Amino acid sequence: MNIIAVDDERIALEALMSAIIKAAPEAGIHGFRKPEAIFEYIENLEGGRVDVAFLDIDMRGDSGLDVARALIQKYSNINIIFTTGYSEYTLDALEMHASGYIMKPVTARRVKEELANLRFPIEEEAEDELYVRTFGNFEVFAGDVPVNFKYQKTRELFAYLIDRRGALCRNNEIISVIFEDEGDEGSHISYLKNIRSDLLSVLERHGKSDCLVRNRGEIGIKQGSLKCDYFEWLERSEDPVVRAKFKGEYMSQYSWAEYTLGNLLKETDYV
Repeated sequence: MNIIAVDDERIALEALMSAIIKAAPEAGIHGFRKPEAIFEYIENLEGGRVDVAFLDIDMRGDSGLDVARALIQKYSNINIIFTTGYSEYTLDALEMHASGYIMKPVTARRVKEELANLRFPIEEEAEDELYVRTFGNFEVFAGDVPVNFKYQKTRELFAYLIDRRGALCRNNEIISVIFEDEGDEGSHISYLKNIRSDLLSVLERHGKSDCLVRNRGEIGIKQGSLKCDYFEWLERSEDPVVRAKFKGEYMSQYSWAEYTLGNLLKETDYV
């Protein structure tokens, strides 16, 4: 689900986005204070769409009603949910056949209620859509269910490739990182072939084999090809809601992740 939130007041926008992220943590959420920025964002959407728009009605310049009319012209089935501190706009919202109407202050409970009763139901993504969580312990989910790997080292290989953000990693680099001093080099090479095969099998099972780049003796993950909190943070760390997802922990079970953790801590308030 792709959601936009619009309010020309910074504090109000942050409160709105915080409520949305609590109500729909897996949704893509983009916040705007200027209506013109919305349409610039939409123009750059490649094959995507906006499913839900939370709009403050009483804004300077273009009102939320004006923005809603323009969005409806672009997406006839977009769900418009108005937010306002003034009850006199209720009739206007009804006349536009808005999906919902929330009186400020906006709460996560009210957002969740509106998202559960959208005027135009959203076609859900496949239940086995992969989501990679790196903040805290590393975990991979298919929908709400953790993904099982045949080998524990497959999970660690996947984590390391995510951490490398698209860089191709040579076999000897991977062996030195995830095996350290365990066993002899010959057994490591054989084991690495098995866990590479296991990783490819898992990705194929969830329709994501194209995110894996494989060359002779090298392997990598395309950054942005998977839903991942770390990738989202790298792309949109200026967004306060996205920034707040990092709580000071990153791939906590892997000691080699401490370098990236240190960089994240420097870029946030966790210093």
